[in-house]
Amino acid sequence: MGSLVGSPWLGIRRIRVAQEVAPHFRGRRMFRVSSSSLTAAESSSVRVRFAPSPTGNLHVGGARTALFNYLFARSKGGKFILRIEDTDLERSTKDSEDAVLRDLTWLGLHWDEGPDVGGNYGPYRQSERNALYKQYADKLVQSGHVYRCFCSNEELEKMKEIAKLKQQPPVYTGKWSSATDTEMQEELAKGTPYTYRFRVPREGILKIDDLIRGEVSWNFNTLGDFVIMRSNGQPVYNFCVTVDDATMAISHVIRAEEHLPNTLRQALIYKALGFPMPQFAHVSLILAPDKSKLSKRHGATSVGQFKEMGYLPQAMVNYLALLGWGDGTENEFFTLDELVNKFTIQRVNKSGAVFDSTKLRWMNGQHLRSLPSDNLTKLIGERWKSSGMLMESSGPFVEEAVHLLKDGIDLITDADKALSNLFSYPIHATLASPEGKVVLEDKLSEVGTSLVAAYDSGELNSALEEGHSGWKKWVKSFGKSLNRKGKSLFMPLRVLLTGKLHGPDMGEGLLLLYKAGSCGVVSPQSGLVTLDDRIKLLREIEWQSLKKDEPVLDSGVAV
Repeated sequence: MGSLVGSPWLGIRRIRVAQEVAPHFRGRRMFRVSSSSLTAAESSSVRVRFAPSPTGNLHVGGARTALFNYLFARSKGGKFILRIEDTDLERSTKDSEDAVLRDLTWLGLHWDEGPDVGGNYGPYRQSERNALYKQYADKLVQSGHVYRCFCSNEELEKMKEIAKLKQQPPVYTGKWSSATDTEMQEELAKGTPYTYRFRVPREGILKIDDLIRGEVSWNFNTLGDFVIMRSNGQPVYNFCVTVDDATMAISHVIRAEEHLPNTLRQALIYKALGFPMPQFAHVSLILAPDKSKLSKRHGATSVGQFKEMGYLPQAMVNYLALLGWGDGTENEFFTLDELVNKFTIQRVNKSGAVFDSTKLRWMNGQHLRSLPSDNLTKLIGERWKSSGMLMESSGPFVEEAVHLLKDGIDLITDADKALSNLFSYPIHATLASPEGKVVLEDKLSEVGTSLVAAYDSGELNSALEEGHSGWKKWVKSFGKSLNRKGKSLFMPLRVLLTGKLHGPDMGEGLLLLYKAGSCGVVSPQSGLVTLDDRIKLLREIEWQSLKKDEPVLDSGVAV
């Protein structure tokens, strides 16, 4: 068995050929691409690429592929290249390309070479590389690896039907593969449209050692002679990708497993052009909870959508990295720099990873609360101002509100609901609930009467003016006067003062609410029910009718 060693810039794989064969791949043969670990000297030659098609938004699956390429390149000291595969002229748009670039930038996945930053291997848009594709297509024609095919669409459809009847793969029968020059010239003289087809060996097998999936093999007889250039002169995807990866010196192709079947065609083109083969790593699909392929019907699937929903880029990166990868520990919280330091392609799982939106939300909350206090306050303060809850985005009130409510905020957009809940006063709905009735039956009316009296005497307001120490002193005195303490004191007070059974620290919440009524920061459209309005509502409650289980009206807005 002979062996062919790759070019100096790669140095990471060996192609073995089972036996020498006649020109143009005729005969039985096998080539095998074998993986080996990178040495320190070889790491400088690592070049990976992310090659999106600008026909829509950046899907989370594409974003994860980009992330794995980025992490692999950075962990090996290599280069991360962005290439735009825009050969689908009808569907590709500049707006989509710009959106993809924005989303990648938002995620922090900065590329070393690309359409906007240039590089030594450009151009980086396929639509600008047509002359290169034509050059290599002509080279294949001259070497005999490719021939002109004049078959009409009707003839090709008939071939498919016959193959189906024979229960055979729908492969091209090779009608024009052995045509004479005279036959070719006759068709050219008539102006018959033609495609360029690649000659596939009749027998043989391709084996690759995929860095994620292990050994994968294909028989040549499952593939007919395939088109590399359409009749309109446009190159086909597999041909473009192979020429691009080879001429851009891509050392590792890390891509989604749905591209695995393309490997056979690309390997044949690599060999025919004398290009060294990169190493392949095919990443599993991202699955929905029902184990089907994640799609729009399952909800948000694009990076842009998650950005608009209030997710942080660092949380998205962290979560996407864990969809099929782990560092071998129970740790799930990583920054991008930590991922670069820990990432290895060998720890990428070949099984499909299920996208769990609940876990993503939880993870976003962890990253949100780990931000420096000033950064968190700025983010949430700006959100409150932009949504019309507050008239200012900074200041003491904003700082105190963020400190009080942050544990209930997983997404920036949650901040509106958290502040709205603090401002609301659904006292009647709470009292009508099963849990509220338990509190009501514990002589809540007596506590309410005493609370209103404390407000009328000025005791409550004076305590709140003093801050936390004043509040604690008043609560202790109030509880002593009613001979209550612990839950029997704090649960009735929470219901009466906040209108709710649960929530953040009652004392801090009430102090913030007291300031909200006079600080001039809260918007009139915020739905704030002030302390004065809450006491007014308490005065109007008919406690006797509540005890008789009569229906009550809810009130959660200012009077």
